[in-house]
Amino acid sequence: MVPIPLNDNVRRRIFWFSTLALIVANTLVFIYELSLGTSINRFIQTFGLVPARYTTPHGALILSSLALFLAPVFTSMFIHAGWLHLIGNMLFLFVFGRSIEDRFGHGQFLLLYLLCGVGAAFTDIMFNVGSQVPTIGASGAIAGVLGAYVVSYPRARITTLIPLLIIFWTVRLPALLVLGYWFLIQFVAGYQMLAIESATGGGVAWWAHVGGFILGMLLAFVLPKHRHGVVQFRT
Repeated sequence: MVPIPLNDNVRRRIFWFSTLALIVANTLVFIYELSLGTSINRFIQTFGLVPARYTTPHGALILSSLALFLAPVFTSMFIHAGWLHLIGNMLFLFVFGRSIEDRFGHGQFLLLYLLCGVGAAFTDIMFNVGSQVPTIGASGAIAGVLGAYVVSYPRARITTLIPLLIIFWTVRLPALLVLGYWFLIQFVAGYQMLAIESATGGGVAWWAHVGGFILGMLLAFVLPKHRHGVVQFRT
């Protein structure tokens, strides 16, 4: 059973322009992917994050050109493997990104998002040394938004859809419970993946999620706040 967040109860004071821009950008890139046809694999290999390109087989960092080194780190954040991949990521960004943008402001929210994406990418490289499988998706950056949310709105409540076979119902759960459960899944699954010596097939970048989440928590403590005072919640 995987809970699906639908909304939070934070009263926001500014419109979420940066969150909307990220959702639009990710969607437009995916529409472009659909137009590529059989060229999509080459596109993903070029602009996805391939850990083996960043380290030697023994784990030493390879740095020939800073631009070539960093470009896939950023471009991979906007590539998705299918509609479900895109919709799932954008739903989490919509639910949690709006309130984090309200907390830190438009520019700093984008900075937090991108920095967490970079941190997630390097966590993925560190835990998948030598992997030739491209890592794609916004989930590492969005994990950072979730980590920042835990720090910023620990008393918030999340309207959550609970699917059970063919039955669906919604409940309002504490943000700490929803996101704590999400983080636990990522950590346990990542720990289990350590038993696999080589990543030769596709899958979920669990450790990228863990790295992005922790970095988001840390940044939430150090970034200046756009919104001060008591946070108000909708009843």
